[in-house]
Amino acid sequence: MTVQTENLSGIDIRAEIERLRKERNAIILAHYYQSPEIQDLADYIGDSLELSKKAAATDAEVIAFCGVKFMAETAKILAPEKIVVLPDLDAGCSLEDSCPPEKFKAFREAHPDHIALTYINCSTEVKALSDVIVTSSSAETILAQIPPEQKIIFGPDRHLGGYLARKFNRDMLLWPGVCIVHEAFSETELIKLKAQHPGAPVAAHPECPPHIIDHADYVGSTSGILKFAKEFPGDTLIVATEPHIIHQMELALPGKTFIGAPGADGQCSCNICPYMALNTLEKLYLALRDLKPQIHIEEGLRLAAKKSLDRMLDMAGGTVGKGDLGAR
Repeated sequence: MTVQTENLSGIDIRAEIERLRKERNAIILAHYYQSPEIQDLADYIGDSLELSKKAAATDAEVIAFCGVKFMAETAKILAPEKIVVLPDLDAGCSLEDSCPPEKFKAFREAHPDHIALTYINCSTEVKALSDVIVTSSSAETILAQIPPEQKIIFGPDRHLGGYLARKFNRDMLLWPGVCIVHEAFSETELIKLKAQHPGAPVAAHPECPPHIIDHADYVGSTSGILKFAKEFPGDTLIVATEPHIIHQMELALPGKTFIGAPGADGQCSCNICPYMALNTLEKLYLALRDLKPQIHIEEGLRLAAKKSLDRMLDMAGGTVGKGDLGAR
């Protein structure tokens, strides 16, 4: 159930968050898709891989995770001794919703000679059914370590899986999920925007469909796109991912211009993630004050899910993960 924000008039929310952060020995982790006001308060801002590593390494007692539920669950899997709070438990993910665990289990069982290379945008239950978790920033490094003869199931994002399959010339079985944010970009409107800004490169997230990727000069994770923004030689960049990442670009590079790729009518805000938007400063304050809503995961399930995450963390560094990567 969505957190109901109480009447907080007269309270200095930012000052209270600062007080509670110290009092609780808390760390605030925020994804690049969070609102600028949350990004500005966070101790650390990153993509899914970076935030996973930070959650695993922190010595804070409380993790306030400003992102979506699967990210907060990942923090709890990797740091079970920590209190993990999410400002709004309804902050979900269309990719997670597209991949119910019971259907994924049946899909795996129908293809016993395949390993499951699974995008981190999935439930804890699906992580427990997977062999290796990947993020958009670690997927290429990890896929390069899997023998070419090994058959692969990739889910739940068919666009990311398709991009990897084309780039690596790998034949992968793709789960048919999509991100509603990246699905919303319009090729027609993007072409118009490129014509208005000749020479401006396009940086796109691999969750975008192929007709958007085909127009991109750079394809990568949120952290990769941010790095590209800092390094490309021009002064204007078109960004095809959730537009709140532009806040970090503008802070780092005030002399450059960043334009969000358009939706269907060229004007709509349909590329703003509605789930990420559920988190607010008020809800973050309440989560730190009340230490709820908390993330709880049954220990057996946590340990099962942790195996695939451990492999991700090992292989993201370029080394073969723990255990046999052969099909189950």
